[in-house]
Amino acid sequence: MSIREMSIDIETFSSEDLSRSGVYRYAEAPDFSLLLFGYAADGGEVRVVDLASGARIPEDVMAALLDDSVIKWAFNAAFERVCLSRFLRSVGRLGKGEFLSPAAWRCSMVWCAYLGLPMSLAGAGEALNLPQQKMAEGKSLIRYFCRPCAPTLLNGGSARNGPAADPNRWRTFVDYNRRDVETERAIQTRLKRYPVPESVWEEYVLDQEINDRGIRVDVSFVRRAQVLDSEAREELTARMREKTALATPASVTQVRKWLADHGEEAASLGKKEVAEMLLSAPEEIREVLLLRQQLSKSSVKKYAAMEETVCRDGRCRGMLQFYGASRSGRWAGRHVQLQNLPQNHVEPIEEARNLVLAGDAEKIRARFGSVPDVLSELIRTAFVPSRGRKFIVADFSAIEARVLAWLAGESWRIRAFEAGEDIYCSSASRMFRVPVEKNGVNGHLRQRGKVAELALGYGGSVGALKSMGALAMGVPEEELQPLVDAWRGANENIVRFWWNVDTVIRTALRNKTTLSLGPLTFSCRAGMLFVLLPSGRSLSYVRPRLETGERGREEISYMGLNAAKKWSRIASWGPKFVENIVQGISRDLLCAALFRLRSRAVVAHVHDEVILEADAADSVEEVCRLMAETPSWAEGLPLRADGYECAFYMKQ
Repeated sequence: MSIREMSIDIETFSSEDLSRSGVYRYAEAPDFSLLLFGYAADGGEVRVVDLASGARIPEDVMAALLDDSVIKWAFNAAFERVCLSRFLRSVGRLGKGEFLSPAAWRCSMVWCAYLGLPMSLAGAGEALNLPQQKMAEGKSLIRYFCRPCAPTLLNGGSARNGPAADPNRWRTFVDYNRRDVETERAIQTRLKRYPVPESVWEEYVLDQEINDRGIRVDVSFVRRAQVLDSEAREELTARMREKTALATPASVTQVRKWLADHGEEAASLGKKEVAEMLLSAPEEIREVLLLRQQLSKSSVKKYAAMEETVCRDGRCRGMLQFYGASRSGRWAGRHVQLQNLPQNHVEPIEEARNLVLAGDAEKIRARFGSVPDVLSELIRTAFVPSRGRKFIVADFSAIEARVLAWLAGESWRIRAFEAGEDIYCSSASRMFRVPVEKNGVNGHLRQRGKVAELALGYGGSVGALKSMGALAMGVPEEELQPLVDAWRGANENIVRFWWNVDTVIRTALRNKTTLSLGPLTFSCRAGMLFVLLPSGRSLSYVRPRLETGERGREEISYMGLNAAKKWSRIASWGPKFVENIVQGISRDLLCAALFRLRSRAVVAHVHDEVILEADAADSVEEVCRLMAETPSWAEGLPLRADGYECAFYMKQ
């Protein structure tokens, strides 16, 4: 009988550092090899094929790997799929550059993320209280067998440890591989009553297709930028040492002491704190702070990340983590971290980029000022389309504000979006009851409308305004609370929606029932809280409950990963759930757009922005039209997308 379904876990060797290079570059290493192949077919016994000791994968299993009708399960299945693709290419079962189809793979890590569980095998096993957990020895075994080692007499001068280097430890390694398959299967068994919708698996397949495609990098530009950065840092360090006489000018402790000795106490040397000190510092200290600011630019490290990640064909792959944000289901960035690239303001950007390619630091300084500043602003431009093609970049306009207004029934906002109005002006006009025009009548109020829009949509108050930079924008502190009151007064339906969500969740938890609120459905069952979104996807909260908080008031809490990535109880409230819901729906709208653009070579997406490697005939207008189509499940939600063409990635 042929195999219908398999659970798989593999152990591999590569001289590439997986944490830095990502799996695509890792699997490309010339010394990459498959060591152990653990599998269970159709729920049967777990078997481990010890390839490092000369065993071979059975032919029926090899055929199943290549058969797209056979579903393959793994925890973090992208690793298994990409590594097995490399292995199958090496034995002539796949063509050059070919990957196993993601359509035949399912990822139990994604299943865990969908349900709000940790995205690690050990963490998921612990959160689910599985009787059989991932073996604790795993990390040391991987360090010993899966990574290069220093040649010694004991290992015969080899740069890697094989089975013969320590037979007892190798047997433990085989057991470890077998246990991982068993643990993965136990997770699947435990989660069977909470299946992932088929639509989410289709999204996962689309995500893997985009990651397999990757985005091209101008490697020459990246290398030249790193040389310029190194030279600039040497010069800045020398100038800093000359000004301060510090032995290690990059040391935060030494710089803080120097500042204190010169009458400037600094609790921190973070970006925000240094910027604030620069506003009032005397000239001598100002010069040192400016040098410190230049030396501390960490964004240029992304050039090194690009070079560490880029594959032999010049493309970076695996930079998008599907379901990386488990509360909303949004993507997270990996490696180069596309989600937090610096903005580009340098003009003209083509000239600055050409000067970097020419390695002309002197002209960069003369024309644009600081070399590190220019390099930071040009990071996006290291991504380029294939020869003969172009980038089309398009993004949703004010997507979260639109979704929030749609959910809450804030009709004046819906009308403003439908009319194409500037929402910051419209909001300020509503708040202050006067006409507000950008660069026109009462134009100074637009900034207040903007900071209020950005900070207050999810229950934020004075603290949120400060975090959003209201004080730096020139809003006096005494005006912050009136600004909060004005925004909430102008958006009564949104405020009401926060507390309606809060009330519905409390009622669902208290009565263990299912309740609806507009297009949303809240259900509490079997130790989970689910929020069914209009798309058919659910947000999940583990072991929710009502409990008395520190202030003696009843609060909602659930189990999840906190800011320190620890599995713990997290308190929440209506506006925070609304934020999850709005971001979740925004994410689903992006997914719908990605499917409509599937035939147009999407190479990356960032938040609500899509980057396509387009043919000459493709138009910005058509891409924006496809993005802005409202799905049937979001009737009445006014969407808009704006875009532009570019010869390299940039923010217009």
